Amino acid sequence: MNIGSAAATLPRRTANYKPNIWNYDHLHSLTTKYHEELEEHLREAETLKDQVCSEFGVLKDPLQKLELIDWIDKLALSHYFEEEISKSVKEMAYAHSTSLSMDAHLYSAALYFRILRQHGYHVSQDGILELLDGEEKLVAQWDDEKARVEIFEASHLGVEGECTFDQKLNDDVGKNKYSCHRNVRWFNVRRYMHEINNKSVIHRLAGLSFNTIQVQHQNDLKDILRWWRNLGLLEVLTFSRDRVVESFLWAVGVAYEPQHGSLRKWLTKAILLVLIIDDVYDIYGSMDELEQFTTAVERWDPSEIEQLPEAIKRCFWMLYDTANDIDREIQKEKGWTSVLPHLKKVWIGFCKALLVEAKWYWMGESPSLVKYLENGWISSSGPVLSLHVLLGVGRGMDEAVAAFDTNQDIIHHASLIIRLCNDQGTSKAEVERGDSPSSILCHMREANVREEEARAHIGKLISDSWMRMNGALMRCPRPQQSMMRYIVNTARVANFIYQNGDGFGVQDRDTKNQVLSCLIKPLHLSQ
Repeated sequence: MNIGSAAATLPRRTANYKPNIWNYDHLHSLTTKYHEELEEHLREAETLKDQVCSEFGVLKDPLQKLELIDWIDKLALSHYFEEEISKSVKEMAYAHSTSLSMDAHLYSAALYFRILRQHGYHVSQDGILELLDGEEKLVAQWDDEKARVEIFEASHLGVEGECTFDQKLNDDVGKNKYSCHRNVRWFNVRRYMHEINNKSVIHRLAGLSFNTIQVQHQNDLKDILRWWRNLGLLEVLTFSRDRVVESFLWAVGVAYEPQHGSLRKWLTKAILLVLIIDDVYDIYGSMDELEQFTTAVERWDPSEIEQLPEAIKRCFWMLYDTANDIDREIQKEKGWTSVLPHLKKVWIGFCKALLVEAKWYWMGESPSLVKYLENGWISSSGPVLSLHVLLGVGRGMDEAVAAFDTNQDIIHHASLIIRLCNDQGTSKAEVERGDSPSSILCHMREANVREEEARAHIGKLISDSWMRMNGALMRCPRPQQSMMRYIVNTARVANFIYQNGDGFGVQDRDTKNQVLSCLIKPLHLSQ
């Protein structure tokens, strides 16, 4: 069959995505006073960092030191104080004489538990459980809002096989609240700025840090927009989503730190490719075209696309050229040998997983939930994103590849969370379009339950994956933990993007507000 001649008459489906809401010319012209006075603000920030750093030596009370570490983390300042935080947490973890972990107060016990687990130390739940079982003390402390909130927060650091200790919480504590463990640090800086003394050194440092890093993010975004517009794909890929700003926002959520500009660029390009290729498989391509496209990707051979329609050809060339460009840039910037074989492997896996889903659609098959998820964690794009992240943060090629190969359990559960959060957010629109089944629809059909029950089941699977990922991260060799935390960030961003619907398909709600907050509007700081 000549695919090319048939393509001209083939009826094409449409997702009816809303057009892009961002004015790229306006984004190119973005500037604030922090662009003009950057060096002055960076000098002030350095002075403030020295002052905060000195607090680690001054503070002797372990609880006060834990609270300092907590605020540094919530205000996205941890990258400035990695050595001080690591030393302090290690001292507390190994100081068996400290009474903090067995403190008679829920707040300090829960904070100790949470901070140490966040930093990879598998401290026991026993101290908190004993306090929760001591009903007389519990009644006296339960009116303490700080203690109740901290128990809620600590409960999200549990691992598989542990009991959850937030069941005694009143419903209003966790209602409409996402734990800081599952939230994106950079997306919540503004909120936490309102909760801390605005005359404090750390408040001023957080504001300066946010605004000066935002300058770099704006410059990164301008570079990405130039690349995207120069591709000239908007007129050809009319069936797909033009979501370059949202893709960049995702990359910022994964790695906001100033040193990760190249990672953000590579990851943004990978996310854009994921969206476009996903739309080719979900919406645009026929079964014959998709099989031929998958073969071309597997063989990494442009000659295999000659019979395909122009839009799918352009999609292949974007993948082919972008992967090769990223490989060359990594070799140039990091002095590594070629990573192209690793990039090809994850892109091939992604396309083959999408082909499986396309076959389910064309054959009218509704797989079991287990079968769906065995394929779905790969079609989520999690492995693709994880590899790009690790290549970006890795100091050496062998280190980055080893982290990817030996931590597949973390990558698997992060990818499952992406898949399931995506399904929670996009399922209604996909059912209306008649797309291939999601996890929600698979469970509804398999278990013969209503949508509400299926969503609750998927929510439990998401929580289970978080607990398994928590445990896997704590088992991860300590030298790799800092790298793998960026993989956990991919799950955190997915949680945000899809928490109230399809944050990619529909731009003008939470996603728009986050773009304005993170990428466009600086924080107001008093002089």
